[in-house]
Order: sequence, then C-alpha cells, then structure tokens
Amino acid sequence: MTAAETLVDIHARIEKAAKIAGRKPDVTLVAVSKTFGAEDIRPLLEAGQRVFGENRVQEAAAKWPALRDAFPGVELHLVGQLQSNKAAEAVALFDVIHSLDRPSLVAALAKAMAASGRRVLCFVQVNVGDEAQKGGVAIDGLPTLLEEARAADIPLAGLMCVPPADKEPAPYFALLAKLAQQHGLTGLSMGMSSDFETAVELGATHVRVGSALFGTRETH
Repeated sequence: MTAAETLVDIHARIEKAAKIAGRKPDVTLVAVSKTFGAEDIRPLLEAGQRVFGENRVQEAAAKWPALRDAFPGVELHLVGQLQSNKAAEAVALFDVIHSLDRPSLVAALAKAMAASGRRVLCFVQVNVGDEAQKGGVAIDGLPTLLEEARAADIPLAGLMCVPPADKEPAPYFALLAKLAQQHGLTGLSMGMSSDFETAVELGATHVRVGSALFGTRETH
C-alpha cells in the first residue's frame, strides 16, 4: 500500500474500534517516525499526516527542522524517555512530551518552560506493569508526582503507559483510564501498532503507531 492508503487504513481501524466502544473516533494518531529518515517520513506528510512521534531529542533535532519548513503545521511529540539534562532542548523542539515520570524531570521541564516562554503539554508516564526496566512513575507515586507537576505549573495532557510486552494489554489500558479519571485527567496516550484498536476501545485519546505505518524498522 502507498503511504496514503496505509494512513486511510489505520484511520478506518481507529474508527471501527471507536464504534465498537460506542465512542467518537476523536483519537490523535501519532506516527512514530523514530529511526526513519526524511525520505520515509515525507510520503506520510504528503498524504496529510501532521502529528509525529520521536524517541530521542538528538534524532528529532537532526531531521525535523527542515521537514517542518517544508510542511507547515507539524506537531512533534516526544514519546521516548527524557533525560533531565535534555529538558531545555525538548521544550524548544517538541509540542507534547509523553514521558514525564519523576520529580527531577518536573523541575527541569518547569525551569526550561519558564526560561523559554514555551508551554509544552505533558503526559505523565505510569509504570502500569510495575516493570523495573521501564520508565514511568509507580502507581502509588502518581498522586504526589501530579501534585508536583501542577504546583510547577506544567500543563498536563493526561497519562501515558506502555503495557508489559508479553501480556494482554487490555487490563493495563483499563487501569490507566481508571487512574486518569481518579485524577481528573482526560488524555490517555496508550496503544501502539500491535494493540491500538484495543486501546481505542478502552478510551485512548492518542495512539502511538510506528511499524503499522512505516513498516519494520531496520536494525543497526
């Protein structure tokens, strides 16, 4: 399929999942373009996609300024982990950050936003599977982190999660939705290429889709 046809197909699948759940298909498709170059991204831009996700600040800084000049209206999301020392660069480059997960990052982002005058929406990443190797605040630490983020005047979009890879994702998506409701947040960044339909059925407002749009990444 062409990029345009793939895009139509993904949107159709989102709409179908939303219909099954009896909800509106008002879901933001974040096309995760990490590890792909401008030549892979351009066809999706030409097909009308404007929301993209990157994992690393440096990679995004290398390829997106020129693409943004060529295609106005691009919204760039940081979907990977963020080191506190990269906060200023991230605030300058991205429109949304999906991986706020600790007090030191709250402080770094608040400082960067105050210095630059840019207000960048942030999702708080929750470690819903309690996995030691994964980013995300522990569930019992979420109330305190949200309190700190609000006190620092960081604009909160909602919650984000990456469920355990080897388990059925639905219970984890349902848990994230419940946590968001408890804390008065409406945004839910959840669901990737293999499970975005399930995520949409369970209330996702943002799905982060990479391989289903771009194909399999080359391993270097």
